[in-house]
Amino acid sequence: MIFFVRIDTDASEFYASLDVKSKRIIRAHLKILETDPYPGKAGDKELLNLPEGVKIYRLHIGRTFTAYYEIDGNTVYVNEILTIEQAHKKYKRL
Repeated sequence: MIFFVRIDTDASEFYASLDVKSKRIIRAHLKILETDPYPGKAGDKELLNLPEGVKIYRLHIGRTFTAYYEIDGNTVYVNEILTIEQAHKKYKRL
């Protein structure tokens, strides 16, 4: 199954602000989500432990960035792309 990856406006703006090398690395990792967005074989993906019914996934991108995303049918919605430091501060309670 092929998944469509859609990037939220905030995540897209963050991505646009990065240097060429960082964009290339993020793009390569997000491409994994097109064929395998669920935790398991490819990439460092995890389903976060959230209240019942909420399914947010985390993808570590190298040792520099983290993407948070949801899956709805055959579409992956990337809600946020943050630096590792930003992600730890914002989501340390997860």
